[in-house]
Order: sequence, then C-alpha cells, then structure tokens
Amino acid sequence: MTDEIETWPGYREIPDRLNITGETLDKQLASGNGDNVAFVYDGGSISYQNLNNKVCGLSQGLKSLGIGIGDHVLIRLPNCPEFVVSFLALVKIGAIPVLQNSLLGASEVAYVRQHSDAVAAITLNEIAQPLRALKVELQKGIIVARGSSDGDHRFEELLEGDVGTTPETEDTSSNDPAFMVYTSGTTGNPKGIVHAHRWIVAQGDTNRLRIIPQENDVAMATGEWSFISALGHNVLYPLRNGVTGAILEGRMHPERVLKAVENLGVTVLYSVATVYRRILAIEGVENQYDLSSLRGCNATGEALEAATYNEWFDRIGCPIWEHYGISEMQLVFGQCPHWPIKPGSVGKPLPGTRVEILDDDYEPVPTGEVGHMLIDANNPGFFLGYHKDQAKTDEVVHDGWYHTGDLAYADEDGFIWIAGRNDDCFKSRGIFISPIEIENALRQIDGIAEACVVPFPDKEIGNKIRAVIVRKTSENVVADYADEIRAALKQRIAPYKVPQLVEFVDELPKSPVGKVLRRALIDN
Repeated sequence: MTDEIETWPGYREIPDRLNITGETLDKQLASGNGDNVAFVYDGGSISYQNLNNKVCGLSQGLKSLGIGIGDHVLIRLPNCPEFVVSFLALVKIGAIPVLQNSLLGASEVAYVRQHSDAVAAITLNEIAQPLRALKVELQKGIIVARGSSDGDHRFEELLEGDVGTTPETEDTSSNDPAFMVYTSGTTGNPKGIVHAHRWIVAQGDTNRLRIIPQENDVAMATGEWSFISALGHNVLYPLRNGVTGAILEGRMHPERVLKAVENLGVTVLYSVATVYRRILAIEGVENQYDLSSLRGCNATGEALEAATYNEWFDRIGCPIWEHYGISEMQLVFGQCPHWPIKPGSVGKPLPGTRVEILDDDYEPVPTGEVGHMLIDANNPGFFLGYHKDQAKTDEVVHDGWYHTGDLAYADEDGFIWIAGRNDDCFKSRGIFISPIEIENALRQIDGIAEACVVPFPDKEIGNKIRAVIVRKTSENVVADYADEIRAALKQRIAPYKVPQLVEFVDELPKSPVGKVLRRALIDN
C-alpha cells in the first residue's frame, strides 16, 4: 500500500547499542548545535547546550539518590521544561521513566505506582500530594519542583551538580526497555506499555520522512506528553531533528492554543480533531489571531472528518494531515505532503510499515470492502509488551500481526478509511452501521460543531441510531431542528443510516487527550 518515496541510506536501521538521550540530545551537541534553541515557551527559551547542562546535573542528582539502571521512576508532570529534563536524565542513566497523565486522581496514581514497580517519582509541588501519600512505597524518594515539603527532594537542588563534568550516557542495548506509557484506562485498569530504545530510530525516521523537517520549524502538540503521540511529536522528534519544540503549559483551551501558535511562531501543530472543531466554532477566529506561521497541522486520536478539514483549509489556509497512531507504536501511517490529501482518509503507510485490510482468515478483502486493519508485528517501532501482562500482549500480537481492533477499507489508490472500532460499530435492522460515516455527514450541516453516533437498544430493530450533537451556538433549539437535521442527512446518506434519536448537549464526554468517550454515552 505504499508509493515509492525516496528514503535515505540507513533509514530505520537499528544499531545494536542505542540510547534515546544519546540519539537525541547528545548527537545534536556533537553536531555543533548547542547554541540552537531546543524549546520555547511563554516567557523564555532553552538552548540545546543549556538543556544538556540541566540533564547532566539532574543525572548526577538522581544517581546520588541511588536511582540507576533499570529503576522505574514515575513522572507526574504537565508539559513543562522540568518534564524534558527529567525524561532525558532518567533515560541517560538507564532508568525507565513511567509516564502517567498529571490530572489523574490519588487511586489512579497509586495503581500505576504499584503496577509499574516505581521506586521514585518526579512531580510539581501543586500536584504532589497523591505521591506524598505513597512515600513509603517510593523508597528512593519523591523529587518535587517549584516548591517542596519536608521529606521531598528539591528538583532545583538536584540540578546543581557539577556542570563542568558530563556524565556518560548509559550504553544500553537498542532492545532494552527505555520508557513506559500508561493508557487512560477508559475500559479497565490502565495498561503499562513498554517501549525500547530502538523506538526513537524506527518511529523517528518514519515521522521525519512523513513531514520533512525545515530549519525554522517550531513543533507543538496540544496533548500532554504523558501520551506517546505528543511525547514523540513535541519532544523527542524535534530534538532528534535539531529543530525547536514549543511548550504549551496548561489545559488545551482553544484560545491558549491559538495564542501559543501566534506568540511562539509554531509552524507544525499536532492536536486532535476536537481542538480543531472547537477553534472553528469561534466566529471569525481566522481574523483574531496571526496563524500565518503554520505550514501544516496534524490530527489523530479520532476521525477528523472531511467537513472539518475543508472548513479549516478554507478559513485558516493550511492543510491538516490526519494520521493514525496507537500507543503501542505511535504514528503508524498518515496523510502527508508526499501525496494529495483525501479529506476523511487517514492516509497510507510509509516505507518500512506494512498495514493490510484482511478478513477473519487473514485474507485480503477487495478494494472498498471493510475488514480488520492489521499491522505487521515484525516492526522495530512496536512496543516490547504490556508490563506484567503477557496474556494481554498475546491477545493483540499473534499470527504475525498486531490486531488494532479497528475496521477499515482501502480505496483504489491505497488510502485507508477507518470505519470504526470493532466495538463501536453496531447493527440496526440487521444492517452494519459505521458511526464515523454518519458523524461526518452531520458535521457538514451548518450549525453543528461536534457529533457522536452510538447505538440505543431497541427490541424491534436491535438498535436505534442515536446522534448526540453539540451545536456551534448556545441559542435555544427550535422544536423542529431535529427534523431539519434528519432531512439534511437524507440528502447525504442512505435513509436507513439516518438517526431515529437526535439529542443536543453542551459538550461531549472526552478523555484527557480530547478523544470522545463513546462508551460514556452508550452507558447513559
């Protein structure tokens, strides 16, 4: 399914010895890029050399606490300079950062601490309390930045190591565990996904090929770096490519995102479809902010839909390259500048990544027909497995394939179109219903900002089709508005796909990364 795209010698070739900090920060310094800006943020910036000084200082500080090779250390931090320094310092000394969303509550923090076997933690003072309650379990200490309490190790003091010496980066194997990310746990306890050092080359090369870096690039992701998509696109890939990352501190409110793009000169933005829709819901937004620095945006996590793409391109003037990713790998494939954009599609694979649409017997389905989307498991970008859960690992990786759980089809040009999750799609009147198709049609109707389609159990037809809609304005809904929506849909999709139930809400339930939680609507 890949077009011939020119790569470079050594593309996705994994050396035997590899360390993510060595492959990113160390290589930039060795190339003479120490004075270049590594990160910009509201009120400041940090060069590659200054970043290295902090990483080396913290590395020494961590070692002084007895933290070393193989130790799991929980990072409970929002997007901030301390996150970058902590992650790189831990990886540098061979310890394993364990990433968890900074907004999770005490019971969730306790679960991840226990499940990950973390022996220490790094956090900010204002969100440290759930970790302080686990002080006995975190036997190598709690490191706290921007304030502290008795018993904490002050982050700022640990940075004050001898910056005149440069600790050696640990000589790790490319297959050694490098870091862990935890899923959001929306369908059960969070899973710990273990990634190896090889990930930075395998996935870093794919991302570099997909959107070739430019010298003046400033990359920013709106999601928290505890999620692998944002970690790669905003932190590790910019570092490896020698460009600048922009740090968006705080929640991803549309106005904050827009101000950051304007003030920090963001050229490549990574976000989710929800954020783009919320931005477009601001009347005249294209005239309120200077977004001229953007050369392209990216969307992942949920369907962008053609209506959102077209409106964004018409009003903002730059493309949105939708892509498909999973926490077990990060980016898998996507739209990109190498080929024309097909709005609504998630693009197609790049060299080195094999994706197929197969039936239950692992046979290819005809072009245009829906099947299971599978990824060749023999890919160095893949995770090592789920921490302490071999059974779950075997459930998704078997017969030579990673089973995504997504249904999709490929068109005549090899572009892939997501039909929905296996457990999102449902039958009504015995006919298979793809929520994404109906949601895309709804988004093309004036006045609709967001829509989510879910089943509503019905004894007669199995399931009614239920559409939950967020409108662009807060005006009262007129009595026949739902009928107007149904009439408009009949001009776009088959009559049997038109929702019998239409409801209006102020907002849809979302995960911490902005992904719509369908299950919450089904359960209600």
